[in-house]
Amino acid sequence: MARPRVGIIGNRYLINDEYPAHATGIINAEAVARVAGALPLMVPADPDLVDLTSLLDCCDGFLLTGGRPNVHPSEYGEPETEAHGAFDRSRDRLVLPLVRACVERGQPFFGICRGFQEVNVAMGGTLHPEIRELPGRMNHRMPPDGSLEEKFALRHKVRFTPNGVFHRVLGAEEVMTNTLHGQGIKTEGERIVIDGWAEDGTPEALYVRDAPGFALAVQWHPEWNAANDPVSRALFSAFGAALRDWAEHRAPAPLHQQV
Repeated sequence: MARPRVGIIGNRYLINDEYPAHATGIINAEAVARVAGALPLMVPADPDLVDLTSLLDCCDGFLLTGGRPNVHPSEYGEPETEAHGAFDRSRDRLVLPLVRACVERGQPFFGICRGFQEVNVAMGGTLHPEIRELPGRMNHRMPPDGSLEEKFALRHKVRFTPNGVFHRVLGAEEVMTNTLHGQGIKTEGERIVIDGWAEDGTPEALYVRDAPGFALAVQWHPEWNAANDPVSRALFSAFGAALRDWAEHRAPAPLHQQV
């Protein structure tokens, strides 16, 4: 059987500050190929280039990656401020409808960092533009200095709902994760279940209630060292199992069977 195909959502960049490009981190493709056991396909996040119906038919599932641009606050009914940072409006226009379509169809997706936030916004939730400014919150942003290993180092604990979805996937109620984000969930969208929290109460793991297929997302970056880190490996392995079910049957496996 051919490997299931995963659409890895890319981001828009300027190479050398002048040449426009769509790209994704190599570690995203490595995690999909080597741990989930799927074929990684980078998707230009622009609905003027990629129509939603063809994309859904082409891929068996989707990895909603992280990235520096944030979801535009108009997508959740708030005005733009300087704190909201950079944006990628084309990605907003593609990925938010993609999430809703996948939820309806039961087609697997796994959200990471910005992808975690996109899932919440797609389902009607809102975001804080800068969570480190909230009382009692730690600074979750990527350290400004150091090697990649230091920037992606495990930095805080995440605790999960006992016997919840992530507890079952990971086999633990508490794990250590990295953290490289500035924004965070303010209010949960419809059917969004927060299933994991950082020590300061920041939402870190979610799933979509009553979604017929794999619909999970995390605020940290499990693609880093995915083959060796037990938490990352478990997440991408579960994603891979859901992808194979979809590729074989074009129908979702119930979530309780996936985990």
